[in-house]
Amino acid sequence: MSDPLDLRGLACPLPVLKANKALRGMAPGETLVLLATDPAAVKDFHAYAQETGHELLAWAEEEDEPGQRVFRFALRRREAP
Repeated sequence: MSDPLDLRGLACPLPVLKANKALRGMAPGETLVLLATDPAAVKDFHAYAQETGHELLAWAEEEDEPGQRVFRFALRRREAP
């Protein structure tokens, strides 16, 4: 698996827009792992997955630096229609 897509420091809607661009360049069934610091990303990626058909496989809250929350997401690109 490649390194996570680093979206730390970006505010809504940029994490979702950049993840969408990355997913468009991936093959169906591939998994994208990404990191975000915007607390709204949790709600945004749940909604994004529901609306687009991509699967939100997992998400977790981690600590990057002392006191710095980071959200790690794993999205699977939907199968071709």
